[in-house]
Amino acid sequence: MAHPAEPLPPEPSAPLSSVPDAVAPRFRFLPAVGTWKYHLMLASVAIFILGPLGGVAASYMNFSLGFFVASQVLSGILGSVVTYGYGAEGKHGANYMQTMAASVASLCAMSVLIQSMVWLGMPQPPAWQLMLFVGCVGMFGVGVGMLYTPLLVDRLQLDYPSGYAVANILRALTDKRLLKASIAKLGGGTGLGILAAWLTEKFAAIAALSVSSSTVGAGMVVGSRITVPAMLMGLIGYALSPYLQSIGWLGPNDPYRKIGFLISLAMICGAALVDLALLAVQAVDRIRGRAQAPADDEPAWKKVNVPRLIAWVVGWGAAVVVVATQVLHQPPGFILFGLVLSLLFVLINGIAYGISDNNPISSAFVVSVLLMSLLGLKDPLVGLMASSILLISTSVGCDMQQDRSTGWRLGTNRVVQFRYQVLGIFMGAVLCVVLARVFMGAYPVLSVNQLDHPDVKVAQWSSAMTYKFVGAIRDLGTLSAHKVTALLVGLSIGFTLEVIRKVVRRRPAYQSYVQGSRTGFGVGWGMDSLVLASPYALAFGGFIALPAAIWFGMGGILTSLFNTVSKRFRKEPAPGEAVLPEDMSTMSLVGGGLIAGESLFYLFVGLAGLLSLLG
Repeated sequence: MAHPAEPLPPEPSAPLSSVPDAVAPRFRFLPAVGTWKYHLMLASVAIFILGPLGGVAASYMNFSLGFFVASQVLSGILGSVVTYGYGAEGKHGANYMQTMAASVASLCAMSVLIQSMVWLGMPQPPAWQLMLFVGCVGMFGVGVGMLYTPLLVDRLQLDYPSGYAVANILRALTDKRLLKASIAKLGGGTGLGILAAWLTEKFAAIAALSVSSSTVGAGMVVGSRITVPAMLMGLIGYALSPYLQSIGWLGPNDPYRKIGFLISLAMICGAALVDLALLAVQAVDRIRGRAQAPADDEPAWKKVNVPRLIAWVVGWGAAVVVVATQVLHQPPGFILFGLVLSLLFVLINGIAYGISDNNPISSAFVVSVLLMSLLGLKDPLVGLMASSILLISTSVGCDMQQDRSTGWRLGTNRVVQFRYQVLGIFMGAVLCVVLARVFMGAYPVLSVNQLDHPDVKVAQWSSAMTYKFVGAIRDLGTLSAHKVTALLVGLSIGFTLEVIRKVVRRRPAYQSYVQGSRTGFGVGWGMDSLVLASPYALAFGGFIALPAAIWFGMGGILTSLFNTVSKRFRKEPAPGEAVLPEDMSTMSLVGGGLIAGESLFYLFVGLAGLLSLLG
């Protein structure tokens, strides 16, 4: 994986133009690619079948477990069935469908925001007003996500492990040649992922190990230079926990990540300041013509109208302000503050998501509450509405970036993919409110504030995400000094470390040494993984529990060991033998399969649990 603002590897194999219009399908009853009938078929399947399927599962999982699994994998597989008749070109249609379905699911998962309002005893606005607000914020969020795509997907080339997995699945399922060469690795990884998830649910001893096949799989996709720093950060946090408890930064039984997520978010922000400054300098150079690239160098499928995109973001941002102030009667100041924070955190969370497959949306929500506390806000309703802008934007915006990373590997037309995502936002905004009302109406225990009534038996309705949101909102106006200090410490570490990395890694003598021998390679690995690790990678260790950080690290180490050993026994392919694209390596296929397997397992567990309740 490439490091920000450093020399990048070639792009994965992908078409260098958008999908040609009116491509004839294998079967006569299917509409030709590029026609309005073709897009009507795809959109109908996605918005009325795949989207609601993933949306119901996401909403149920957030109410019951406190986390949700995105539906990209399932939607991609089912979408590939629909587009099977188009051969290899079907991967683009399947990608459009999973993009739309994922937008629906991401917004449906936000139904916990309405549950938070109920827990806090806030008056419930009419359903249409909530739908309008959620929809406007969703439109703003996808615009911001698209705006950052050239940076995070094209230039930084972040992996987005789940997006990587979906791309491999779509390519394999729609291309017989690739399917034959990859089915054992991809299918084997998926089977292992399902088995591991089932064993974790079935046996307490395995669950006690906190093993997650998707966490291991994500580590296998990104490699040890990313995963080892995350594991290192987790171990450092664990070692520092007694000291942090002694100075009052942590409670007697609190884990490091209770304060670590603040440090990690600030570290990413500090490193991003360095990279954005360098990119700004390069942009000025291009404007002056010193590094101007020919316009024809950019593939047609990548091209977007940047002025229109900026107008989209500004326009929907204005719509959010109008709806929040004129319809929901919120003060404009903190609504604008939420929009501005979204511009920052869609970038920060996008980097975290691209590296680790983890989108810390709840951490961003808590940080926004802390910052509003610093500004003197004490009204919980205003805090919830402003923080909701950040939460929804980071959810759908980072999801947009992950879907663009899938499209980047496939060569899918970005403008068309964006349109599908926008249609998904419309359906998701409606279903978000509808599902919240349906679930809380059918199961009154969901309306009980578990912070005030810890003795109430909630059975499977743990609502862990709502618990975190409400706990943060109730802390408005009580920002502690040590949290401000933690943010400043993280910002300083991230900024300083990234500056040193840039200086060292750009020295020709250093690059020549680490690339010139096995010893140099080992020194380079040690510098990248331990001594001068990327702040982006280190930060992940502060977001998750120590066992998860260790499993993530082990996945990356496994990939590095496999690649080192396999180089010694690699054989040239026989004449006529199918050769997988460079980014469909053995470990990326197996790791992506592990992610897909666990995603499918928990998605079906969620649906099965919902059906059992309805029955």
